[in-house]
Amino acid sequence: MEEDKLQQQTEKLKEILADSKRIAFLGGAGTSTESGIPDFRSENGVFEATKKYGYAPEVLISHGFFVRRTDTFYDYYRRYLLFPDAKPNAAHLALARLEEKGKLTAVITQNIDGLHQKAGSKHVLELHGSVYRNHCMRCNQAYSLDEIMALQGVPKCTCGGTIKPDVVLYGEGLDEQVLSEAVALISRADTLIIGGTSLVVYPAAGLVDFFNGKNLVVINKGRTGQEAGATLAISAPIGSVLRRAVLENETFA
Repeated sequence: MEEDKLQQQTEKLKEILADSKRIAFLGGAGTSTESGIPDFRSENGVFEATKKYGYAPEVLISHGFFVRRTDTFYDYYRRYLLFPDAKPNAAHLALARLEEKGKLTAVITQNIDGLHQKAGSKHVLELHGSVYRNHCMRCNQAYSLDEIMALQGVPKCTCGGTIKPDVVLYGEGLDEQVLSEAVALISRADTLIIGGTSLVVYPAAGLVDFFNGKNLVVINKGRTGQEAGATLAISAPIGSVLRRAVLENETFA
């Protein structure tokens, strides 16, 4: 019975995608779980791991904690937030395919793992930054993820300054230029797909309020705050859904 319902929903999604000309995608941690990267709030999520350090996630992954306890921050960061060997899953590949076919205008992601780019997406707005970009807090020298992984303890620049990952920590604001572009793209979209996110974190959750298009599609294993007004809400892993709707769809071959 559940399979029949999913099949019907997938067919509806195919119709929406075929009819759309300007799709925007707003995604979160659930987009990458099928690549082996844990989400944040589940039983085995990365937030749960902060308890091993004796801190709430809002503390351990905050700007203030990074400054005060940089060694502890980096120990957690390397263990639970870096997945350099992760590969894109069907969701990432499907979104790249939709962009290639001229359907998708942008991926707007809360993730910091770089998997959308690895899958081939060209226009990716990273609301919370990326682990692949790092900079010295003293001289602003840029460092790659490989360089960070090769260093032990707190990574230091050649000038002696501390290197910080370009990810948005608690207590830090989002990049205003990225946020403004996300608002513009969502406001112009005829279809908005929300995928792999519960949309409980602001300001990302508030981006949906700028959507005035025809179809709001929600694909998430759990509930989101936007399901009530959705044209289509699918409770299933986003990778398996987009594989059927896009990668196995002759329309987008």
